[in-house]
Amino acid sequence: MNVIAPHLPILPIVLPLLAAGALLLVSESQRTVRRSIALASIAGQLVTALTLLYLTTDSVPEIWSRGIGVYSLGAWPAPFGIVLVVDRLSAMMLALGAIVALATLVYSMSHWDRPGQPFHPLFQLLTMGLNGAFLTGDLFNLFVFFEVLLAASYGLVLRGVGTVRVRTGLHYIAINLFASFLFLIGVALIYGTAGTLNMADLLGRVQALEADERALFDAGAWILGIAFLTKAGSWPLNSWLPGAYSVSMAPLAAGFAMMTKVGVYAVLRIGTLLGEDQAAAAILGEILYYTGIVTLVSGTIGMLATLHLRRLVSYSVIVSSGLLLASLGLGIEALTAPVLFYLATSVLTTAAFFLVAGMTDRTRLFFDAAGAEVPKAPPASSPGAVPETGTRALPGYMGFGVHEPDPYGTEEEVGTPIPIAIAFLGSMFVCCVLLVTGLPPMPSFIAKFALLSTVLETAPAAGEAGAGWGLVVAILVSGLVGIVALTRIGIRLFWTVTQRRTPRLHVLEASPVAFLVLLCLALVAASGPVMGFLQATARSLHDPGTYIESVLSARYADTGRGTQP
Repeated sequence: MNVIAPHLPILPIVLPLLAAGALLLVSESQRTVRRSIALASIAGQLVTALTLLYLTTDSVPEIWSRGIGVYSLGAWPAPFGIVLVVDRLSAMMLALGAIVALATLVYSMSHWDRPGQPFHPLFQLLTMGLNGAFLTGDLFNLFVFFEVLLAASYGLVLRGVGTVRVRTGLHYIAINLFASFLFLIGVALIYGTAGTLNMADLLGRVQALEADERALFDAGAWILGIAFLTKAGSWPLNSWLPGAYSVSMAPLAAGFAMMTKVGVYAVLRIGTLLGEDQAAAAILGEILYYTGIVTLVSGTIGMLATLHLRRLVSYSVIVSSGLLLASLGLGIEALTAPVLFYLATSVLTTAAFFLVAGMTDRTRLFFDAAGAEVPKAPPASSPGAVPETGTRALPGYMGFGVHEPDPYGTEEEVGTPIPIAIAFLGSMFVCCVLLVTGLPPMPSFIAKFALLSTVLETAPAAGEAGAGWGLVVAILVSGLVGIVALTRIGIRLFWTVTQRRTPRLHVLEASPVAFLVLLCLALVAASGPVMGFLQATARSLHDPGTYIESVLSARYADTGRGTQP
């Protein structure tokens, strides 16, 4: 263990990279081999992430005495070399990403990864980018891994057919390319003034800047913050999110549940490393709070306005991002642990809900222009567009008690009929509603309760009583609106539909959803230890001295200690 453990931080990057390369060499006809490679890679990432999570708990002090592992590539020390850093936060994000990736991959194996489109290599590159973003210790490689995961997501979003999918996919690509451009400008300004991009080295360099250099550095930090907020789905930069997530295939949308949290992670990481004394550059500040509140409100309005389940789940992603950003914007250290608990539950919830939405699409009946049921879904097209024949109106579906055109298209049914399919879908839908809205006994209720009680207790002492009450009201109202919106769709989907087909569900589709929901229930049972771990994570984040010292003192990857003696 002492020999292998120091090299574990590189595995979450190397494993998917090797798997993606190997998958390109295997022909599409060898589906079993391709799936085995992909599954082995994701399983390996999950085992590695859980091992790293265990190592950061101080349970094995002889390996990482401070609970922080530093891997210096090429034995080049920081701040000159590239370093990967594993602490409690990055290990938790790695584990979350691996869990969602495993559920998504198993779900996609039912039929969503059919030949002809490079699903598996792109999915491996997506996980590689996510893992690298959580592990890297410098801003430039954070940009590189951002681009890797975004490039993979571009291909995955455009996977499939239909003008709506292509249009929203191009919108998604354009917005994210603009954000990447801002990211690069911010990184350039920071390097030009501070002379370093190593996150652990930034604080000392910033404190030594002259006034004119500091103004330029702050400008770079703000530009960087805008790029992070775009990735996080913050208002007004989130117009791409509902369309892109709702038109993507169900397993891809579930996999994207982790992507907006990368932006939140970057805000939290950079903000806590720079500290409150460098507030202008720390991104955490008053504007972040108001941006989060507006994001939360806009997402709540979107949930209430839509009648399409996938779009509603997409807006719930915006609501969760707004809640996280507004809570971090208060700048209260005690809020960090509940925020991280909510982040974990929202990722699992969103992934499960997108998978459920993909299966519930099959309960819809499709009709032609004359009102007769058609055997399978029509090709995707834009709503209201004139069909190519010019003689028939668009076919539609009876999904929520109304006959309306189908703008998104569906996928071919496969699998063995499960007699209790509707009961399973209904129970999973109810569980997801409870999770999204934060009702008991779900872990999101525990997270929201801990968050609200902490705000009411600490905000007045921190001089943020008004902002604290604003956050409390916004969270409660968004939860109430979420209940109304989801209940309305649930009633139309399961109780008031007069015509419905019994869907065929594949075991490979149902089991990942059940796994994610059961994992959420397990978080309830283990909420005490989990919250204890997150409180230790919060303490280490807000006291970054150990992180900075560990990174800057690390010299060699094979020392087995992670820090210089």
